[in-house]
Amino acid sequence: MSAALQSSGPDSVLRNAHASRRHFFRDCGYGVGKVALASLLCGRAGAAERPAANDPLAPKKPHFAGKAKAVIHLFMAGAPSQLDLFDYKPELAKLEGKPLPAEVIKGQRYAFIRPDAAVLGPRFKFAKHGTCGAEVSEVLPHFAKVVDDVCLLKAVHTDQFNHSPAQIFFNTGFSQPGRPSIGSWALYALGCETKELPAFVVLSTGAGISGGAANWGSGFLPSLYAGTRFRNGAEPILNVNPPAGFDSALQKDTLDLVADLNRKRLGAVGDPEIATRMAAYETAGRLQTAAPELTDLKKEDKETLALYGVDPDKPSFARACLLARRMVERGVRYVNIYHEGWDAHSDVAGNSRNNCKTTDQASAALVADLKRRGMLDNTLVVWGGEFGRTPMVESNPVLGRSQGRDHHPQAFTIWMAGGGIKPGVTLGRTDDLGFHPVEGAVHVHDVQATILHALGFDHERLTYRHAGRDFRLTDVFGKVIKEALA
Repeated sequence: MSAALQSSGPDSVLRNAHASRRHFFRDCGYGVGKVALASLLCGRAGAAERPAANDPLAPKKPHFAGKAKAVIHLFMAGAPSQLDLFDYKPELAKLEGKPLPAEVIKGQRYAFIRPDAAVLGPRFKFAKHGTCGAEVSEVLPHFAKVVDDVCLLKAVHTDQFNHSPAQIFFNTGFSQPGRPSIGSWALYALGCETKELPAFVVLSTGAGISGGAANWGSGFLPSLYAGTRFRNGAEPILNVNPPAGFDSALQKDTLDLVADLNRKRLGAVGDPEIATRMAAYETAGRLQTAAPELTDLKKEDKETLALYGVDPDKPSFARACLLARRMVERGVRYVNIYHEGWDAHSDVAGNSRNNCKTTDQASAALVADLKRRGMLDNTLVVWGGEFGRTPMVESNPVLGRSQGRDHHPQAFTIWMAGGGIKPGVTLGRTDDLGFHPVEGAVHVHDVQATILHALGFDHERLTYRHAGRDFRLTDVFGKVIKEALA
C-alpha cells in the first residue's frame, strides 16, 4: 500500500480518494468501460457455481416438446414486392395502365399514391419449380431450388402500413416501442444453451432499420433478454482483442473484485438489473475467446463458402447467414438478420433484382446447409418483410419516382422452413389482382403464435405480469397456423 493511503486525518482522506482514483485509471491501464467489456473473464467458473434456479438464462422446459430449438429470422426490411417475387398475377398484365375497379379499393388509404392509380403488371417471368410446383419469379433462381423444403404463406396481412410501426409490430406484436421482441420472449421462456455467446443476436446488412432497436429490445422484460447487436464486418464485436501489454493476472484480480462487489450489492438490494449487468459482464469476458473463433469463416470448407457465395473478408448478407448457422450450432437461441433496402417506391423491377442478387443465394443456402447438416429439423427459418407492395404503380415526377409500388398491408408473402413446419406447401391465396386474401388469410399475430408453437409454447399461456396485468406477444389475438405444421 502506498504511503499516501496510510496517512490519516480529514484532509488526507480527500487526498487519498483522489490518489486511489488516479491509481486505478493510470495503473490498471484501462478504464471502467473496458473493465465492463472484458469483465469476469473468470466468469466461466462463477457461472458454473451458480444454481440453475438463480440463473435467469438457465435452460427451461417449454409447455410441450417443440420441434425447434432455435430461430433464424431473415427480415427483409422495407417490404419486398410479393407480386414480383412469389404471387404471380397475369390479370395485372392485362389491366396495366388502367385503374383497379372501385369495388376492390373500397376507400383504402395509402402512404404515397391515390387509390385510383394505374395498375402495374408483374415485372418478371414466373415458372413452377420443385415437386410442389410453387410458382417463383426468375429473379429467385436459388430459392427455386429449395421450394420443396419451405412453406409459402401467400395471404399474410398486418395492421400497419408505415415501415417503423409495421416492423415493430411484426417483431413485438405492438406498433409502438416498449414491448418485448419475439426473440426476447423466446429467450425469457426457453433460456439459453450457450455460456460463450449472447443467446439472442442481431445483425444488419442493409441501409438501416426504420424501427431501430425497438425491434429487438426486451421492453418490460429484464434487459438481460434484449438482443445483442453484432457489426457486420471483420470485427463484429469491438474491443474483444486485448490491447498490447495486457496483464491477464491484473485483469483477473480486478474482475474478481468487481464480481464480489456486485454479488454483495445484489444480495443487499435484490435489483434484477444487477444480475443482468453481472451476466452481461460474464458474457463479455467469455466473448474474448468465443467471438474470434465464431467469426473466423476461413475455417469453413470451400464448398460451404461457395454455397453461400461468401468472401470471408467482406461484410455481406451471405456472411451474416453463414454466421447465423455457426451461431445456432454453438447454442444461440434466436438470430435476427435485417436486410434493409426493399422499399421500392420507384423502379420496383430494379429494386427487386438488386436485392435478390444480394440475398437469394444465401437465403436458399442457409436452408440447404442446415438440411445437409441435420439441423433444419430443429431450426426454424423465417423470411419476409413487414408488409407487401401495391398492385398499382407509384409515379411522382416531383420526387423522381417512376414504376414503383406503394405500401400494401392487406396481403403479402413470407416463407418458413424447418423447425416443425410442413415443407413443400403453399398456403393462402389472394384475388386475381393480388389485393385481398380470398383463402387461408393469416395475420401477423398468427405468424408469431406459430413461431412460439414451433419452440414449444402456447402463445396464450406465455405471459409476463407487468403494470398490474399479464402481457403476451400476441396480445389478445392470434392463432397457430395448423396447416403449416408438419
